[in-house]
Amino acid sequence: MPSPRAVGARLVAGVDSSTQSCKVVIRDAETGALVRQGRASHPDGTEVNPDAWWEALQVAIEDAGGLDDVAAISVGGQQHGMVALDESGAVIRDALLWNDTRSAGAAADLVAELGAAAWADATGSVPVASYTVTKLRWLAEHEPHHAARVAAVALPHDWLTWRLAGQGPGLRADLTALRTDRSDASGTGYWSPDRGDYDRALLTRALGHDAVLPLVLGARDSAGVTAGRWPGVTLGPGAGDNAGAALGLAMVEGDVAVSIGTSGVVSAISAVPSHDASGLVSGFADATGRFLPLACTLNAARVGEATARILGVSLEELSHLALSAPAGCDGLVMVPYLEGERTPNLPEATGALHGLRLATATPAHVARAAVEGLLCGLADGLDALRAQGAHVERLFLIGGGARSEALRQIAPDILGAPVLVPPAGEYVADGAARQAAWVLSGEAEPPTWPMAGVERYDGSPGTRHTGPEIRARYAEARAAVLNRP
Repeated sequence: MPSPRAVGARLVAGVDSSTQSCKVVIRDAETGALVRQGRASHPDGTEVNPDAWWEALQVAIEDAGGLDDVAAISVGGQQHGMVALDESGAVIRDALLWNDTRSAGAAADLVAELGAAAWADATGSVPVASYTVTKLRWLAEHEPHHAARVAAVALPHDWLTWRLAGQGPGLRADLTALRTDRSDASGTGYWSPDRGDYDRALLTRALGHDAVLPLVLGARDSAGVTAGRWPGVTLGPGAGDNAGAALGLAMVEGDVAVSIGTSGVVSAISAVPSHDASGLVSGFADATGRFLPLACTLNAARVGEATARILGVSLEELSHLALSAPAGCDGLVMVPYLEGERTPNLPEATGALHGLRLATATPAHVARAAVEGLLCGLADGLDALRAQGAHVERLFLIGGGARSEALRQIAPDILGAPVLVPPAGEYVADGAARQAAWVLSGEAEPPTWPMAGVERYDGSPGTRHTGPEIRARYAEARAAVLNRP
């Protein structure tokens, strides 16, 4: 039930607790109009003390003007991160994030033990180093003293929702009060989107023993109310970041989102679950009761950042340089596996430049090769979704990387379809806010919020034929990379 303050209140809050920062938007529950917003930074690294997320959330809420006039709040967050809690509710060790690949060996072992097809059938996905289940196996093998203390396992958004409800060490610490949603549970590796249940045998196989897991709520169920500084605000179930963005974009069947943030993600709304034994497509759930087949690359916006740093230019200058080079970069190819890779599953791989000659050793060629390499990886993901039966009618280009004019102009040629670019926004946080409004309304479907200012990019007529050629050369180059020393 909505909290008492919901009576007469019209504002909702949405949170995006991402890898790099925490963003909070306050919106009108009926119209979706943005009222105010705030943000705070997260520390760098692939393992982080969750207290840093909690502190950033407090700062971001304060920066957004607080919650005194807000009726409901939902938290969207980075997926897969392992938050291990002891029986007192204390965090046992720093959380291992989705982009921490130390569990690559554990992932390979888990797949070998049961077979890829069995994992895909049980959970919709084949485990890779990103998934929570692999991090639990790593913990059991490398830090058994920590694994033995694990009483509950949460994900970043679950843990923040729990903290907002007044739970935590030194406060109340009811581990059975942990709540999550289908979308985030589907990225653990021990919950089935198809059957809607945890597979505790898989959890025990990874961790070595059973543990408390968050109750999985329905799309418009309440997770309780807030306590502490801003009490009485209705809590939504929250969502994983990709499902949150899909909800923020009001995606429906036939829509595909291409998100370029810390990771690169291609995701589609589907009415049926997927079970891809190849591991290219993760069979996740969405935040509306449907499904969200998804292909993810570890390397996205940071490819541009790293290339700009190498060239000594700003991101805007990098975009100008890329557009000044010819399509295909005269054969120069960047394979941007700067942090290993998830799709394809090459956690130990490193990046490479192929086709470097005197003629291609220019800042412009390198800049464009970075953009084309990033997009080729995403195009491979789009092909994998189509192979799983995804119907593609519209492509949305979102995320921080989508602000690049070069990326917008080159994307249609590489992805093979026109792209729609919504106005720059915090779509994960917007999706969380829309979910909060949905919880308040109790209606069968989420509220309809208008979206204006969408730009369409069709590509350059003179370069459309080069897209398949660029992708073919990239496919040849990606087979020739070195593993990290």
